Amino acid sequence: MDKFTKLTGVAAPLPIVNVDTDMIIPKDYLKTIRRTGLAKGLFAEMRFGDDGSENPDFVLNKPAYRKAQILVAGDNFGCGSSREHAPWALLDFGIRCVISTSFADIFYNNCFKNGILPITVGQADLDKLMDDAQRGSNATLTVDLEALEIRGPDGGVVKFDVDPFKRHCLLNGLDDIGLTLEKGAAIDAYEKRMASERPWA
Repeated sequence: MDKFTKLTGVAAPLPIVNVDTDMIIPKDYLKTIRRTGLAKGLFAEMRFGDDGSENPDFVLNKPAYRKAQILVAGDNFGCGSSREHAPWALLDFGIRCVISTSFADIFYNNCFKNGILPITVGQADLDKLMDDAQRGSNATLTVDLEALEIRGPDGGVVKFDVDPFKRHCLLNGLDDIGLTLEKGAAIDAYEKRMASERPWA
């Protein structure tokens, strides 16, 4: 998993509440267990028409936001079914950070396990960041996980909190497998001891 320390990138505004995981990645794209290739399905029902053509009014289809790395979204982002494909699709598109006033628990935890930083802020701060994100190509935010702050294009700063353990994992690029591998020496020592003490096992 890639480390997340500091990210400076274009922020796309998505002022919609209750964006569920089916909106993030529709069920038609859940046939794969691969984490790549899902960008095409991200927000597919909003990004594309029935004939497959792009919806020019959807934010990620606008030239200024095609390479957005940050999403500023409405309340209760990631609700609905617990599909891990949702953070996979965001990451495959290039989104490394989602900012909202609240997240569904399972989606929130899945983000950390896949290298995405979900940030919870108060409504006043979200309104400010949403305003920043609506500046098009000038909608650049810097998200600093080490300093626990978001810096806007006008120099404004929004502070945020993250669980210390989850922060440690992102800063060091540790998913569940990485955390286990950190204890590799202890695991090897245990297996050698067991092989010696219980050769029949």
